[in-house]
Amino acid sequence: MGISMGDESASAAAVTVLLSLGSNIEPERYLRTALDELVSAFGPLRVSPAYRTPAVGFDGAPFLNNAVALRTTLPLPALEDWLHALEDRHGRDRGGPRLADRTLDVDVVFYGDGILREGGRVRIPRPELEHAFVLKPMADIAADFVDPLSGRTLGELWRAHPQHGEAFEAVSLS
Repeated sequence: MGISMGDESASAAAVTVLLSLGSNIEPERYLRTALDELVSAFGPLRVSPAYRTPAVGFDGAPFLNNAVALRTTLPLPALEDWLHALEDRHGRDRGGPRLADRTLDVDVVFYGDGILREGGRVRIPRPELEHAFVLKPMADIAADFVDPLSGRTLGELWRAHPQHGEAFEAVSLS
């Protein structure tokens, strides 16, 4: 596993993290409770609208997806452990197929300007950034955030996306 997380001397400093959240089983309930727990653990968040989108890669109910920006001093492995425990507390079933219905899916898309490679593939930033259901909410809350792989802002990436300009159904979580 190779990791490049920028300035190693600043490892104890707070880093901006962008998360992608999704649910297609009672999505309003699970996204709302996840946001409550994230606020309790990490303080103020920037939260995008939640968008209803079709399931990708399998035949399932539509998803609600949104994005969150937070600041943390947790190292990436500890943050991912915390997020997996959050998913588990809310009924995430890891025993089935990877692409399946789920109560809660929370992924670290960006951890500051870090790039994490495992084997020959990049794991952070997450490759799912190519999907509108990940990129649009990210661009809503962090349009000026620079993707360390492309050197482009999330706003630029969204404006260049094939689905830019399409209408997305926003769903209130309040």
